[in-house]
Amino acid sequence: MVLSLKRFEGKVAIVSGASSGIGAAIVEQLVRRGLVVAGLGRRIDKIELLSKQLSKEKGKLYPFRCDMTKEDDIVATIKQVAFKLGPIHILVNNAGLSQKASLLKGDTHAWKTVLDTNILGVSIATREAVQNMAVNNTEGHIINMNSILGHVVLDIPALDGVYTASKFAVTALTETLRNELSREKLLIKTTSISPGLVKTDFQAVAGMPSELQLPALSSEDVADAVVYALSTPANINVNDINVQAIA
Repeated sequence: MVLSLKRFEGKVAIVSGASSGIGAAIVEQLVRRGLVVAGLGRRIDKIELLSKQLSKEKGKLYPFRCDMTKEDDIVATIKQVAFKLGPIHILVNNAGLSQKASLLKGDTHAWKTVLDTNILGVSIATREAVQNMAVNNTEGHIINMNSILGHVVLDIPALDGVYTASKFAVTALTETLRNELSREKLLIKTTSISPGLVKTDFQAVAGMPSELQLPALSSEDVADAVVYALSTPANINVNDINVQAIA
């Protein structure tokens, strides 16, 4: 099997949650390999700075402000990307978050923010991107950033009460998408990538203790997994990638 991103050079990839961490690392990898990347996020200033830093690379990063909890925002942004940059070939549903809100004492608004981002945001972005791919008869690829917690329930008090449930939903959504794409005979691949603990600002945003001492991946490790899935030949689909750091 020959691994290469050559067929995606000059093609449009959308990466949500592109302002930092895993999203920024994915953007950097794709731009260096010659892709035209639409980086989506609320902190557009950070994406603009990253775009300047990558200005001499083979590809190009275009920043787009988008709130992944708002349907109108997602729909309008993806239409804008397609209008400005061309047909969509890749969607990386990377945006995701956790809130400090347990099931027993959690705030409903915090739960809703997690579910809107991690489930509905993924679903809406996928629908819009696939419709664009179908209209343009594109051999595309949808990648959903999952988690090891989308496959097993662990007792981690610092995580909110619905985060694991939201990632189990991503597992189900990815498999459901694969079935629907096959049923519609669309030549679009889909991959779920499930990292273990990653060294990003995710933990701080989620209110998790900074002294959590566990083997951790880097954002670049996860970006490498994305590149691997995208680099497989058109006739091969990597359904799932589970990647964890070792001590």
